[in-house]
Amino acid sequence: MPAGHSTGRSRTRSRTPLSPRARRRAAERRKRLRRTVISSAVLIALTGTAYALAPEDGISTVADGRGAGGPGADPRKSPASGGTGGGGAPAAQGGKRKASAAPSSSSHAAPDSASPPAASPSGNPSPASSASVPAAGPGTFGASSASGQPQGKGPVRRWRVEVEEGSGVDPNAAAKAVEAILGDERGWIRDPAYGFQLAGPGQPVDFTVKIATPTTTDRLCEVVTPELVGETNCRAGHDVVVNLKRWQEGSPQFKGPVEEYRALIVNHEVGHELGHEHETCPGPGKPAPAMMQQIKGLLGCTANAWPFDRSGTYLAGPHVP
Repeated sequence: MPAGHSTGRSRTRSRTPLSPRARRRAAERRKRLRRTVISSAVLIALTGTAYALAPEDGISTVADGRGAGGPGADPRKSPASGGTGGGGAPAAQGGKRKASAAPSSSSHAAPDSASPPAASPSGNPSPASSASVPAAGPGTFGASSASGQPQGKGPVRRWRVEVEEGSGVDPNAAAKAVEAILGDERGWIRDPAYGFQLAGPGQPVDFTVKIATPTTTDRLCEVVTPELVGETNCRAGHDVVVNLKRWQEGSPQFKGPVEEYRALIVNHEVGHELGHEHETCPGPGKPAPAMMQQIKGLLGCTANAWPFDRSGTYLAGPHVP
């Protein structure tokens, strides 16, 4: 058949009239369809409202206002995570939490735990309660301004104390402590050849007692022996260099108060200023000489800070080559 020509048949169909029963069934189907559409629309609206009101990050909120983390909860806001939520302390590096500053109600305070540190004769806190010793300082020193009377019967050697700034040691208090050591009857003035005097400001001195941080001490003493780095004292020229760590903490080799170990430092290094050389232990159970390097070990001797005993006997030991 040529294109564009009709067959002559009609494109519409004639409809057969419905019976009353069929019309009722069709009306019921239309009602059910309308109810289904309306129910679906209501469900969609309720779902959208619930989504808009839901908390972010999956964290549900409980009555007291703290976050109760569920799956997917943000750990930064959970008290159990050590984060900022709930007032918990932040987690320390390494995964360990910082201890709470509040003491336990069942703990017992140590006797005098709130008392201030006990003062030593130098006017500084005793090492048991002192703050940690600074390892290094600026390398600048402040001098004592106190002065004293001559001590001993021999020619007077004048001296003063200089303390590295930032060390926490008062120069005048340290000067009085050194003066008490040099003037003790067990000290070098027991020998009538020696005398000392704490010099005042502007007066010339024969030697200086420098209290320095461990790093500065190592520099002044030119310490190169690994086991002595940061630990030792020395005499450098006419400077008696006292390691701040040893002044504040004593020595693990020395059994006695830190004030006694300070006496050992001063007597040993001033002994070098006077021309004495190192000595060693004279025998088990005997007092270690003041000129012994007791920080290296006692070799069977007992710790001792003084060159003489109270009867005036010099506590000597074999000379160290």
